[in-house]
Amino acid sequence: MRNPAETTHTIDHAGNTSCFSPVSFKLLASVMKDRIVPEGSHLFWEGDTSDKMFFLKKGRVKITKTTDEGKELILYMYQSGDMIGQADPFFGTRHTFSAEVLEDTEVGAVDYKDIELLICQHCDFAIDFMKWMGVHHRLTQTKFRDLMMYGKPGALCSTLIRLCNTYGEPHGNDILIRKKITHTDLSNMIGATRESVNRMLSDLRKKEAVEYDGGMIVVKDLEMLRGVCHCELCPKEICRI
Repeated sequence: MRNPAETTHTIDHAGNTSCFSPVSFKLLASVMKDRIVPEGSHLFWEGDTSDKMFFLKKGRVKITKTTDEGKELILYMYQSGDMIGQADPFFGTRHTFSAEVLEDTEVGAVDYKDIELLICQHCDFAIDFMKWMGVHHRLTQTKFRDLMMYGKPGALCSTLIRLCNTYGEPHGNDILIRKKITHTDLSNMIGATRESVNRMLSDLRKKEAVEYDGGMIVVKDLEMLRGVCHCELCPKEICRI
C-alpha cells in the first residue's frame, strides 16, 4: 500500500497550518474529506459535538460566541490555508463557539480519530500538530490580553493592526485593509457597542491615524495604533484577526 506521505497534493497551507512540514501536511491532506459549504451556513454550532477539524481550501469563516444577552462576539476570522476546530483530540468535547461561513467555501473535513491515528503513528506529525496547537493558544492569549488590559481603544487599535496583517496591502505610504469591515463587525470583535466604535474611529480620523477609501479602512499611522495597544510586535501568524 502506498504511504500517504508520498501522495501528491497541491493544497496551499500558508495560513495557520504553515507550521506543518510538507510531509506532515501530506499526511493530513490524505485523510481529508472534501465538502462545499454555501455562504450563510455553519460548519458547526456552539454546543455541537466536536469530532472533526476543518481545513479551509477556499473561502472565509468567522468563529463567534453568543452571550447570554444575545450579543455576538467575533473571536476569529479564518481564510484559505487555515485549520478550524477545537485543539483537543483524544477528548470527547462540545464546541464552545460557532463557525459561520461568510462566502461559498471549500473545506477538507478531518475526523479526530484520523488525527489521533496520525499522531500515534508519525512522531514528526505529532510534533507539528503540537506546534499548531501552540500557535492557536498564543493567538487566543494575545487577543484576550488586548481586550482586557488596555481598554476599548487599545482593543480597537489592536484589531486594526490584526486586520492589516490579515487583509492589508500597500496603499502608497499607508495600508489598505482590503475587506469591507463594518462598525458593527468591529464592535463584535472587541465587545463594544457600535456607537463607541463610531466615536473611537472618529477620534482616530481626527488624529490622522486612519481614513476611509471606497468604504474600506486605510491605516495611515501604524505606529500610533501600536502605541495605544502597547504592541509587543508578535509575529504575523499570531497577530492576525
